[in-house]
Amino acid sequence: MGAKVMERFPAGAPRGSWPAEEYAAALRAEGESATVVMDLRQDAFLVVVPARDED
Repeated sequence: MGAKVMERFPAGAPRGSWPAEEYAAALRAEGESATVVMDLRQDAFLVVVPARDED
């Protein structure tokens, strides 16, 4: 099983700002199974969804 990266957000967001979590919540509201993960090498948060067979 793989994952598809939907969006990347820099880890240095202003205090109190969680853009990756907000984006993932919007995707979940649309029925996607979105999760936020950390890419340590690029110092970024990734919003990922499970890859589908047709992807």
